[in-house]
Amino acid sequence: MGYKKTEQYDDEKTEKMSGFYHEILKDLGEDPNREGLQKTPERISKAMQFLTHGYDIDPKKIIESALFNEDYSQMVLVKDIEVYSMCEHHMLPFFGKAHIAYIPKGKIVGLSKLPRVVDAFARRLQVQERLTNEIRDCIQETLEPHGVAVVIEASHMCMQMRGVQKQNSVTTTSAFTGEFLKETTRQEFIKLVSSKLH
Repeated sequence: MGYKKTEQYDDEKTEKMSGFYHEILKDLGEDPNREGLQKTPERISKAMQFLTHGYDIDPKKIIESALFNEDYSQMVLVKDIEVYSMCEHHMLPFFGKAHIAYIPKGKIVGLSKLPRVVDAFARRLQVQERLTNEIRDCIQETLEPHGVAVVIEASHMCMQMRGVQKQNSVTTTSAFTGEFLKETTRQEFIKLVSSKLH
């Protein structure tokens, strides 16, 4: 056939969860044995394992894997980091962007590690408020900078597809430590996040 898809999943977990989803399809009034749905329980099981694989990742170890001594003490900002997560209340997606800044105190971290930290926490059942704090605390405790700033802007399917059904609503959360608790530093961060330098 010239095509082979390679995936790694927990076979025991996949089989167990597939059984539950098979019954859920029946409870919804569907026929899980019809052609289009025959493999759906297995697909959902694998999708859920992927969407929650952050439970198997230690975010602190991500930062520790790429720490470098550097005499730099100005703000480092990585913005527009894509965020995909699952609301723990309805298990529906929420997604958007994270903006992260820190002020080094003798150590910097490889830039790709900050988006990886975001993913490690986002790929779990979450609420946006806790996600924001977890990212902030992980960077602060592991990197020990002069301060950390995290802002997340996200759209929630639990608000847009069900419930109040407000399609254009965006939720913004923020969390700060250290120097970012000062108004001038925080304003500089917000100005940089809002600017279009590229």
